[in-house]
Amino acid sequence: MDPHHLRLLRELGERGSVAAVARAMHITPSAVSQQLNTLQRTAPVPLTERRGRRLVLTAAGRALATAAVEVMTALDRAARAVGDHLDDPGTPVSVAAFHSAGLTWFGPLITRLAATGGPPVRFADRDVAHADFPALVGDHDLVVAHRLAHSPPWPTGRLTVIPLIAEPLYVAMSAGHPLATRSPITAARSPITAAGSPLPAAGLPVTATDAAAWPWISVHDGFPLTGVLTAIAAAAGRPLEIRHRINEFTVAASVVAAGEVLALLPGRTTTPDPRLVLRPLAGIPAVRHIDVLTRPETLHRAAVRTVLETLRTIAT
Repeated sequence: MDPHHLRLLRELGERGSVAAVARAMHITPSAVSQQLNTLQRTAPVPLTERRGRRLVLTAAGRALATAAVEVMTALDRAARAVGDHLDDPGTPVSVAAFHSAGLTWFGPLITRLAATGGPPVRFADRDVAHADFPALVGDHDLVVAHRLAHSPPWPTGRLTVIPLIAEPLYVAMSAGHPLATRSPITAARSPITAAGSPLPAAGLPVTATDAAAWPWISVHDGFPLTGVLTAIAAAAGRPLEIRHRINEFTVAASVVAAGEVLALLPGRTTTPDPRLVLRPLAGIPAVRHIDVLTRPETLHRAAVRTVLETLRTIAT
């Protein structure tokens, strides 16, 4: 049964005529009659009857009109509950992010929201392939995702995408590596701030030919960054020796610091480490885009908007 039709039945019982209902509802009498006929088709017994020229409720109609009051009350209560939920600035907000974004921003986000009286947050680290990030919005209010510039775009037809930062990717090597002796960019010399200030892209870049001469750490297939490694191999004219497959950047950094292998590490979310040297890559665009994905209706919630704006402030 349509709640609007139930309301018309209730109004007929209280106002006494179709004409009076039409005036109150700002519709025509024929529209009232048509909608009451639609309601009648859902009931097994007559809801109205003629008394002279007037249409009145039967006993079954009066019983349904009484029940309609309860329905209207429940619907109004539900609408108010939804409104209260959307407007409540203290409703918990769930945020998912890949590992390095979580390492960089989860802590500052808690601190900033606590200092400003923001909503509570519920964090989850989700390290997934590029194609699997959009599905996470079904389980989390905000999803921090990353993609390379040449990766397929996010499906904006069913998602809202809020760009966060564009982050350069550098070739990482140990401080004692032969490639590190030429005007290096060191994490120790150029620390990353809590807000994620980028490491400077200075010093002699690493060419694809130089990079391909050494073993590498790669992420697993299907994850961001594999495209840059493919580009390095293509530019060098030889396949890279992939010695390790590690998704988590802090683990990759520790392996790089301990030996001869190279890896790609991000310039804004890499933890400072004096054992590492970071160099730009020559001739190959190496940048990843970090975006926030969410369902459009999720942004109607005041608490979600507060967390999103706080995250954007911290990141940029």
